[in-house]
Amino acid sequence: MTARDTQDRPMRRDAVRNQQLVIEAAREVVSEFGTEASVELIASRAGVGVGTVYRRFPNKEALVEEIVGQMLSELVAEARRALALGDGTGLEVYLRAMGQSLSTHRGYAVKAVGHSKAACVEQLRDLITDLLAQAQEFGRIGPDIVLGDIMAISWALRGIVETAGPVAPEAWQRHLDIHLAGLRAHGTPAIHAPATREQLTLISSGAGRASCARDA
Repeated sequence: MTARDTQDRPMRRDAVRNQQLVIEAAREVVSEFGTEASVELIASRAGVGVGTVYRRFPNKEALVEEIVGQMLSELVAEARRALALGDGTGLEVYLRAMGQSLSTHRGYAVKAVGHSKAACVEQLRDLITDLLAQAQEFGRIGPDIVLGDIMAISWALRGIVETAGPVAPEAWQRHLDIHLAGLRAHGTPAIHAPATREQLTLISSGAGRASCARDA
């Protein structure tokens, strides 16, 4: 029997349970201690041996990729639910859900930038575009606001969550309140241009950070 045959076999019920325990523990531990948290700590929180973790995830990076992917998938689901409201309030609902997600997963939310699950990222961006269009259709958001403006809000919220940490875990909420008030303002033209879709793709791929590293 080859290694591939072993991987393709359905997992036993106890193996499925252990994997879920590991993932849940990883989300808790990495949220608390960041990506520097040890596999040993994750295994201890899950109540399993370290070997159990490595049987499903070859290294900690693969485990972090998994929990970040889950976070992105949950945000896609939140965006879909918000869009289904159909009354123009969905963008605000989604932004608040996203802020809460960034806060809950503070230790690893930054890994969503440049994540390998590119299709999920693009899907989320398309949904945000639809949420923005719906909000503008109902007159809740100014007509000059574009996708780049909304994505900039998400970057700002992530920075606030990382900076405020557990000391002021809800600081992002007031920042979002202020931004939403600005988005609703009509007739106040922006001085600077927003990020384009192409620039957003480059930022998500980590190209900006790579350039900085080369220049340093």
